[in-house]
Amino acid sequence: MRIAFLMAPEGVEQVELTEPWSAVHDSGAEPLLLSTKPGRIQAYHHLDKADVFPVQQVVRDASVDSFAGLVLPGGVANPDALRMDETAVSFVREFFEQGRPVAAICHAPWTLVEADVVRGRTLTSWPSLRTDIRNAGGTWVDETVHVCEAAPGTLITSRKPADLKAFCDALLPEFWKRRH
Repeated sequence: MRIAFLMAPEGVEQVELTEPWSAVHDSGAEPLLLSTKPGRIQAYHHLDKADVFPVQQVVRDASVDSFAGLVLPGGVANPDALRMDETAVSFVREFFEQGRPVAAICHAPWTLVEADVVRGRTLTSWPSLRTDIRNAGGTWVDETVHVCEAAPGTLITSRKPADLKAFCDALLPEFWKRRH
């Protein structure tokens, strides 16, 4: 089972990449790092540069059919850049169209708003996104993790790095339901 991790070349919150990545890997699935450009992505610890990670596939060359699920890590700059890339937005939208599970944490729902996939769904995020989510037709809740099955494809969301254990515990069963 392969799980896509999509992020911009710069700005991802490192722990929101590495903890779900480890959880997916440790469960026996194969995580794959996708980005909008080849090379490496620069992760951050809040506003400070952290580690770099190799891009394994460019999103324009990826097929949603190759993945059982999608993880969208946060960081402020990461989803802001992703939502400006139509190929990345289309890739995210297609996961919902195909009914495949998507997990998004912190600021990552900005990309979901841009993909127009939050309408009629309930989700959580970093609190500053609540108005964006409501304006896009979603219902925002302040919860550690929220699993929404309101439409085809489960949406798993969490608010912040402190919620990562609950986030990982919630996303793994949903991904394993979709294994190929």
